[in-house]
Amino acid sequence: MMRTAVMALLLILLVGVPLQAQAECAEPAINVLATVGMIADVAQNIGSDCVQVRALMGPGVDPHLYTATERDVEYLFDADIIFYGGLHLEARMIDVFEQVRTGLNKPVVGVSERIPENLRLLGSDHHTPDPHVWMDVSLWMYAAEAIRDALIENYPDHAAYFTANADAYLAQMRDLDQYIREQIARIPQEQRVLVTAHDAFQYYSRAYGIEVFAPQGISTQAEAGVQNIRDTVQLLVDRHIPAIFVETSVSPRVIEAIIAGAQAQGHNVVIGGSLFSDAMGDVGTPEGTYLGMIRANTDTIVSSLLGES
Repeated sequence: MMRTAVMALLLILLVGVPLQAQAECAEPAINVLATVGMIADVAQNIGSDCVQVRALMGPGVDPHLYTATERDVEYLFDADIIFYGGLHLEARMIDVFEQVRTGLNKPVVGVSERIPENLRLLGSDHHTPDPHVWMDVSLWMYAAEAIRDALIENYPDHAAYFTANADAYLAQMRDLDQYIREQIARIPQEQRVLVTAHDAFQYYSRAYGIEVFAPQGISTQAEAGVQNIRDTVQLLVDRHIPAIFVETSVSPRVIEAIIAGAQAQGHNVVIGGSLFSDAMGDVGTPEGTYLGMIRANTDTIVSSLLGES
C-alpha cells in the first residue's frame, strides 16, 4: 500500500501534471486547426496528448497572400476548435473565419486579440495593424494564454492538464525572452541594425533594442519603392553595417538590389543568413518550432553582425 502511494507521488513529480488529468486524454483527440505554424506549435505544446493539431500554412508559406483552398474548407469543417492570428495577418481569410464561427457554431479564436491595444504596433502606413507579434516573445505569451484559456473553456475536463502544460511552456518562453536580450546586447550599439526585406521585425526591434529597416512594409503585398531601397543602401554605407538578411517566406529580390547598390558605393555587404518571419522551419528541425525559430533568428542576427559566422 505504502509502495503504491510512493510510486504515484513520484509519477506526479516526474511528469509535472496530475495523473487524473493525464488519464482524461483519451481518443479521439481534440481536432485543433491553426493557420500558421507559430500558433500550431503553441497549441500542440499546451494541448499535448489531448489534441491533434494541423496548420493550414506550412514552412515557407506567406500568410499575407494565402487564400483558402477547397481542402482547407474541409479542414475547417472537421476542426473542433480553430486558432488564427488576427490583426490582418490572414488578410484573405477573415470572411471565412466569420462564416465558420457563425454558420458552423465552432469556437474560432484570434489569438493576437488578447494582446492589449496599447502594446500593439501599427505598420509603416500608420494605419494597418502590425500582426507580427510573435517576434516579441513576451507578447506571444498573451497568445499562449489565449490558446490555453480557449481550450479550458471548451474542454473543461482537461483544465488541469492544459494549465500545467501552459505553465511549463510559458516558463520556457520567459527563458527565451531573457536569452534574446542578453545576446542582442553583445552587438555594439552602432551596428545594432537589422536590415531585411519586409517589415516583420518591428516587435523584435522594440522588445530587444535593435533598429530595423525594411523597405517593403509589413505586408509582402506591398512593393519596395526605389527611394526606400536607396535609403536602405545609404544606411548600410554610412553605418558600415556588414550584413543584411533574407526571409524564408519572402522573395530575395529586394535584398539583392540593396546589396548591388551598396557595392556600387564601395561597401561590401553579405547576406547574413535566412530569418524566419511569417513561417517556421521544416517540421522535425529546431527551427520548425516557435521557440527554435526565434532562437535561430537571434543567433543568426548576432553572429552575422558580430562577424562570427
